[in-house]
Amino acid sequence: MGVILFIVVYAYFAYGIQTIAEKTGTENAWLAWVPLANIYLLCKVADKPGWWLVLFLIPLVNIVVSVIVWLAIAEKRGKEGVWGVLMIVPFLNLAALGYLAFSD
Repeated sequence: MGVILFIVVYAYFAYGIQTIAEKTGTENAWLAWVPLANIYLLCKVADKPGWWLVLFLIPLVNIVVSVIVWLAIAEKRGKEGVWGVLMIVPFLNLAALGYLAFSD
């Protein structure tokens, strides 16, 4: 049951990130489905350098970088920054991603 839940949540996040990339005009939106490449894609959507992917691999630094990237993504989607901050809050990130990806 846990594996199925993991696959469903991963697919939801990948589809959400792909949708955000497409709506922001970022190339290679399909990278959302590839582990680690999806983080690179998030950096590109947020107009951050691709090497920021490395910062996501450093404990504690990854939290700060994640907030910065998701704030930039929220701004790029024309949404309030709080939606980007909610991406680091478990369970609320599901709603925040849905709002950032699927709202107009």
